[in-house]
Amino acid sequence: MNARKIPVDLLFVIAPHSLLLDIAGCAEAFRLANLALTERKQPPHFRLRFAGPVANAVTSVGLPLAELEPLPRTLSAATWVVVVGQPSVHAGQLSPAVHTIAQWLRRVLAEPLAAPDTLNRLVTVCSGSLIAARAGLVDGRKCTTHHDLLATLRSLAPRAQVMENRVFVIDGPVASSAGVTAGIDLALQLIADECGGALAAAVAEDLVVYLRRTDRDPELSPFLVGRRHIHSAVHRVQDAVSAEPERDWTMPEMARVGHVTERHLLRIFIRHAGVSPLQFLRAVRLERARQLIERGTGIGRAAEVAGFRSALHMRRAWVRQWGGSPRDAQAGVAAG
Repeated sequence: MNARKIPVDLLFVIAPHSLLLDIAGCAEAFRLANLALTERKQPPHFRLRFAGPVANAVTSVGLPLAELEPLPRTLSAATWVVVVGQPSVHAGQLSPAVHTIAQWLRRVLAEPLAAPDTLNRLVTVCSGSLIAARAGLVDGRKCTTHHDLLATLRSLAPRAQVMENRVFVIDGPVASSAGVTAGIDLALQLIADECGGALAAAVAEDLVVYLRRTDRDPELSPFLVGRRHIHSAVHRVQDAVSAEPERDWTMPEMARVGHVTERHLLRIFIRHAGVSPLQFLRAVRLERARQLIERGTGIGRAAEVAGFRSALHMRRAWVRQWGGSPRDAQAGVAAG
């Protein structure tokens, strides 16, 4: 176990209309980490605190939070400030509460984040990165946010390197996530960094997290892209392909699953999903292979399990889809 001896204050900063799941998802992950440490006869590592510009705030679902701490004048030696998001209708607005939080962040956190070997950290969930941007805390750093808010983040932080299609990004003491469940993924990564991967895995199991995503995973899953439609035949084919990408799928076989002709399937797939059936199949297979490789599977075996005819066939598809090669994913695992 490599948990530091210095405990960490987790200061959740909550504005009115904050997304309840942004708060509860992260907080529960850290609470379970403390519980797991206690079961291992070790002291809790994270102290959860909740503060805001007002003492009582109504969350995104209407549930009120009461007796929030006032925003502190200074931070302790090891404080992670967690800035949670708001629904899009509120996220782009500079309300008095958001202005107060941004001013507070600039005043109490800018200098500690710039210090070498700082024990302080900024963590943003979803549109919380917009508040951090208003405070100037992501300037010159890599960061991300919910995919619908990337343009807004760029406009608020033109000197930041805004990363698209990332579950979360960690750049030194600044960590940002794409939102909601991605905040849980980020919390698990931070728990792993502080307390070890085994403990983070135990927390993920308690949370019933089906797949713990890393900073190399895309925000927009190929299994979900092109699913924002209501055409039942296209959904049937997408469900079948996603469930068994390793099958020897052909256009006649996919048309049979969709209960339509091949020609009609091609037409409705392009119209409703934005890609052809075979392009969707290739994207799903590539994503399955990428996940396998980044979890230690060899390239040849990953190609076979994902449904490619050979590793060479997969490499060619990889270049067309993303550029680079599967070895880049292997190198990322080694570097991590």
